[in-house]
Amino acid sequence: MTAKKILVVDDELHIATAVQFLLDQEGFTTTTASNGAEAVEKAKAFTPDLIVMDVMMPIMDGFEAAMEIRKDESMSDMKIIFLTAKTTEQDKLQGYRSGADWYLTKPFDNEDLIERVRDLV
Repeated sequence: MTAKKILVVDDELHIATAVQFLLDQEGFTTTTASNGAEAVEKAKAFTPDLIVMDVMMPIMDGFEAAMEIRKDESMSDMKIIFLTAKTTEQDKLQGYRSGADWYLTKPFDNEDLIERVRDLV
């Protein structure tokens, strides 16, 4: 069976690296991006099954990136999990409106993230 592909997007390198390591340990194939614009480009090239994405990033935030991905028919079925420090109900609502399949807040529990990833892929 081919490993599911996951794009990890976070402008904080230590978080992106930690999430990537966690997912690699679970047998997923991963790559990273450091902002929303790069995430859209990598999503087109890498065609991940799932994107784990931060919200607050330079150039293009996660909400904008998710909307761009959802607009592109070739990427519209990719699953998106927001992993962010934005914790208000309004933030969560905006996350789901922009195309999220799940919304997790930082700090996050590793097992919770893995469980959500498995549920979606």
